[in-house]
Amino acid sequence: VQLVESGGGLVQAGGSLRLSCAASGGALSAYIMEWFRQAPGQEREFVARSSWSGFNTNYADSVKGRFTISTDNAKNTVSLQMNSLKPEDTAVYYCAARLPWQNPNNINYWGKGTQVTVSS
Repeated sequence: VQLVESGGGLVQAGGSLRLSCAASGGALSAYIMEWFRQAPGQEREFVARSSWSGFNTNYADSVKGRFTISTDNAKNTVSLQMNSLKPEDTAVYYCAARLPWQNPNNINYWGKGTQVTVSS
């Protein structure tokens, strides 16, 4: 499975960005798709996850109500709509794929990441 993120950039606080993750290879529908982020000097942290059906989604408390994860099965893409961005959302955002029976910390595949910078 290959994962390629896009859509990062520089935005002012209060603004919006939409990240996309293009997935290819393997039986994609078998995986739970997730977004993580890592700020400088901090550990990578969970942001959001979704099944490919979109029926099962979860969010970190820090982004709940502001970020929305969605999937497009026809295009094999997973998106993260980020609204009301804050400077503390600044990080490299990673797309990830995990088999559902794996421990949440055991990600099977990672993308290379895309930088999101929120200015105050």
